[in-house]
Amino acid sequence: MTNAQVTVHTEAVIDRIEPEVHGHFSEHLGRCIYDGVWRSGNDDEDGYRDDVVSLLEDLEMPVLRWPGGCFADDYHWEDGVGPVEDRPRRRNLFWAQDTDERPEESNEFGTDEFLQLCERLDTEPYLAANVGSGDPQEAADWVEYCNYEGDTELADRRRENGHEDGYDVKFWGLGNENWGCGGRMSPEQYAREYRRFATYVGTMDNLMLDRDLELIACGFEDHEWNRRFMEEVGNSAWGQAFPLDHLTLHHYYGRTMSVVDDETGADDYEGMLVEALEMDNHIERIAAAVDAVATTRDIGIIIDEWGTWHTEAVSENGLEQPGTALDALSAAAVLDVFNHHSDVMTMSNIAQTVNVLQCLVETDGDDAWARPTYRVFDLYAPHKGNDAVTTSVDAPTRDVEGEDDDLPLVGASASLGDGGTFLTLTNLDVREGQTVEVALEGVDVDAADVDAEVLFADAELDVAVTADNADEFTAEELDVSVEDGKLVADLDPATVAAVSVE
Repeated sequence: MTNAQVTVHTEAVIDRIEPEVHGHFSEHLGRCIYDGVWRSGNDDEDGYRDDVVSLLEDLEMPVLRWPGGCFADDYHWEDGVGPVEDRPRRRNLFWAQDTDERPEESNEFGTDEFLQLCERLDTEPYLAANVGSGDPQEAADWVEYCNYEGDTELADRRRENGHEDGYDVKFWGLGNENWGCGGRMSPEQYAREYRRFATYVGTMDNLMLDRDLELIACGFEDHEWNRRFMEEVGNSAWGQAFPLDHLTLHHYYGRTMSVVDDETGADDYEGMLVEALEMDNHIERIAAAVDAVATTRDIGIIIDEWGTWHTEAVSENGLEQPGTALDALSAAAVLDVFNHHSDVMTMSNIAQTVNVLQCLVETDGDDAWARPTYRVFDLYAPHKGNDAVTTSVDAPTRDVEGEDDDLPLVGASASLGDGGTFLTLTNLDVREGQTVEVALEGVDVDAADVDAEVLFADAELDVAVTADNADEFTAEELDVSVEDGKLVADLDPATVAAVSVE
């Protein structure tokens, strides 16, 4: 018996899935940078952890955001350039390094170290400029240091620090959570500050740079805040103008539960998945806030912090929490949501890359390994750059105690590329298996080559991944049959599948 029916409308193209939608985020927080990507017992001659960098290289990350997060709005970039022995040790008001609650930043890892890491990973850097405690001059100087190839003092300083050519940084965030740790501003106040910063940073590409910059403004899960920000930022004496290319928000979920506590059960898991799927509503509402004043054809939506945040992740331990298949399942559900909104989504950045929150890579001493969420990003990689198409899902739902919305027990998204049709399926039912029937309009599946893989078929949801068991979470071959011109797959509880049809 079929539990769920999925229809892929191959002629109903939504838009291109920007590769940057599979982006990542690293903050100077806990062990994300220090002992994460930088300086450990097995670092290379340049200071990077070879094992971590190798895992990230294999992932083919499209974009990496840095240095924060709240850290960014108390960070001054000039502290982190030049000879390491000359860099000042500074306090940071928001985050401690390592896990000993030491609110001090050595500045050993700074702009050049980050941008050279991005070059090594072949990923676009996304820099978050300090609006909360900085000024427009500081932000514009950072752009000049990073990108200008003329004969100014800042360009020469970059050359002296070992990088002759400009880094060509395209993505520039102006502020972070300015409604909170970035200054506790009203939307109107932030809009005025943003417009002032954007005047100086955004003008850089008129004469000094060959590449246009893309400016990113910080939004909020309070969507009335976003509407008021958009109205004010466009209220210029020169006429309505919107000096931004993207508007962001942050969405964390699972903050009231431990994923590995013996008292946590299926009801809690389902509640967390409902919270994750609230991403759909947030994207619709922030896009509506943009469209009410400007247009999402010109201003894209970025979710530049998202993922699970469990009770284990506290400041005392550098926001570290166990990595499980349940977290990875939620990531798959969110990536499907992003595909459905490819007409407005221009980037996302899961928090965080190494050791912190829903990281993809974890380290312990000289060991580094991929978490289950890493496996999901790897499985979903063929979607990057494809055209998303409308995917209808007719599946049972379950009422979840304490949640306003029911949990759909099956999710899906699909895209078209040179390799044919690529489909991802999630069985969000943590209790039972689901049989899923897939119809691909206009595709003769009887004559097609069908390959499929599945994640977490034998995994327990509350088992934390370690160096010893990490390989148990890799993908396995999935048997997909063809019946009456449709694909049929049996999905175990809490599994993620990928199907390629050529």
